[in-house]
Amino acid sequence: MFIQTEDTPNPASLKFLPGREVTGAMPPIDFPNQQAAEASPLAAALFAVDGVTSVFFGADYIVVSKQEGLEWQIVKPALLTAIMEHFIAERPLMVDGAAIGADAAEAEIAEEDSETVAIIKQILDTRVRPAVAQDGGDIVFHGFQDGIVSLHLRGACAGCPSATATLKQGVENLLKHYVPSVSEVRAVL
Repeated sequence: MFIQTEDTPNPASLKFLPGREVTGAMPPIDFPNQQAAEASPLAAALFAVDGVTSVFFGADYIVVSKQEGLEWQIVKPALLTAIMEHFIAERPLMVDGAAIGADAAEAEIAEEDSETVAIIKQILDTRVRPAVAQDGGDIVFHGFQDGIVSLHLRGACAGCPSATATLKQGVENLLKHYVPSVSEVRAVL
């Protein structure tokens, strides 16, 4: 098994491409801490590596974030081993009964959404999320009130030095262009 890696705009995050599906058709899954990782054998194995601070699973990639000051050349071999062992042993991604994709419900267009919210979600889903997924991240809709769109950054986007620029110059300008009632975009934790 050959696992490729890609740098992300976030120097504390590295994208691993195992050459097979990770979440596949399931929504992306975020493990912001070791307690959340208990729901996944792979995430738990990655958190067992010293210095890992978060894990994110995309359709065909894994993003691991590390502590500041720790060099990738120290952490990367153990992460590659954990990923390879997981897939070779054909372990499940999630433990039976584990809740996955809790944020996915927020991103889906619901019947009760206003027309404005539906448009915002559609733009995020078709234009923004695919672009940030290229960099190992994800953006999830959390709300729209008084012209302000609230978004949650995950994966390599969480804690990225470029995140503010992405939100303000990219996402905010795009949404303002298509949805005149949008006045601002804010990140939420």
